[in-house]
Amino acid sequence: IATETNIAWLVEHKYRYLVVSREQVRHFDVNQAVETTTASEEIVRMQRVVSEDGSEVRLYCHSEQRQDKESAMSKRFIERFEKGVAALAAGLTKPRCEKRIDKLWERIGRLKEQSHGIGQHYKISLIPDESGKKAVSLTWEKTPVDGTQLTHPGVYCLRTNETTWDEPTLWHTYTMLTDLEAVFRCLKSELGLRPVFHHKEHRADGHLFI
Repeated sequence: IATETNIAWLVEHKYRYLVVSREQVRHFDVNQAVETTTASEEIVRMQRVVSEDGSEVRLYCHSEQRQDKESAMSKRFIERFEKGVAALAAGLTKPRCEKRIDKLWERIGRLKEQSHGIGQHYKISLIPDESGKKAVSLTWEKTPVDGTQLTHPGVYCLRTNETTWDEPTLWHTYTMLTDLEAVFRCLKSELGLRPVFHHKEHRADGHLFI
């Protein structure tokens, strides 16, 4: 797991690494990107950015297939979130529906928690009545936050301390590593080696081919 602590440990012990960045902010400039083709004939665009101290490279990658998938997910979550907010707004004109401002904010907060990050792209306002305790109207405005999945769908970032490698080399090396990990997971599953909770050595013999 590419946490900052783990990467600092790798650097301290002079290990090379090529990992997926856990940073939440996405960047990608298509004008500075180069292209490569996957085994399935998909085009992947890559932007190479060197850190200020020259010790690390970030490779921002854009996949059209990933973009289609993430855009579809965002669309579904947007529709669900806006439907929930619209229901709260409609309830202000109906009898026996919640109109207390504090309770409405609780429900709005619950909608944001369940929105898979979509809630951050909306500014919601409640207009109070003369007493200040009940709302008479609810409005919302969609303001996409830059550097997120909504504004940069299909973008992910790799980071490495191999500063001499070019974009295709970094990307193809990473895909090779993920393929190897998939093979190891498959082998462990087929052999029944994961998980093994035996406490005596002879009981684990049945999980091995000799």
